Amino acid sequence: MTMHTTLQRVFDQGRALKIITGLNNFDPERVAATVKAADLGGATFVDIAADPSLVRLARQLTNLPICVSAVEPELLAIAVEAGADLIEIGNFDSFYAQGRRFEAEEVLALTLSTRSLLPNITLSVTVPHILELDRQVQLAEALVKAGADIIQTEGGTSSTPTHAGTLGLIEKAAPTLAAAYEISRAVCVPVLCASGISSVTAPMAIAAGAAGVGVGSAINQLNSEVAMVAAVRSLVEALSTVSRERIHA
Repeated sequence: MTMHTTLQRVFDQGRALKIITGLNNFDPERVAATVKAADLGGATFVDIAADPSLVRLARQLTNLPICVSAVEPELLAIAVEAGADLIEIGNFDSFYAQGRRFEAEEVLALTLSTRSLLPNITLSVTVPHILELDRQVQLAEALVKAGADIIQTEGGTSSTPTHAGTLGLIEKAAPTLAAAYEISRAVCVPVLCASGISSVTAPMAIAAGAAGVGVGSAINQLNSEVAMVAAVRSLVEALSTVSRERIHA
């Protein structure tokens, strides 16, 4: 599998930043604002819902690689036809509030089905944080064997910070940081640490072994494009303070 060259380089440096508009966000204005902020702020790539019209919209606004997310392989295939650069099985967070669980068997089946349907595109797969950590590692290893090129972690929705400020931000990121630490030591593909990540914890994700971070609500819930751009730039600056080479030396 040949990953988008820009992505491969930034993953190798441990500075990849994916800005996520949201799996269930089909509002063109909100998606456009987030994509523009990602572009202006210096993000590496964007992640949008697997909808052809949104792919075309994003393509008009940015030259950044466009990732599309869904839990239905057919939707991913349609979005790829519209011009998506890579695909993601995940963004499960939006389903948990509805009581929808994604077990290891289903995620693996989705991956196999998607890889069969789309054999030549870069594929990222999220490992559900609802699994015990050792099961997350086992699933990640199975997903790579099934054709996943990137493994994404999650966990922000499962944490309930008891403190405000910086300590609260670290508490919120703890589950996904723990998953990134364990999974990055078990697989040979890039690990993207997402869900509950902020400019405080982005460097911690890289130190834990991730090759990059994914950030959604901390950007897409802001009400001003200026604030969105500033938040993206803050994340880019935070990632620039960490040397992955030094960590893995």
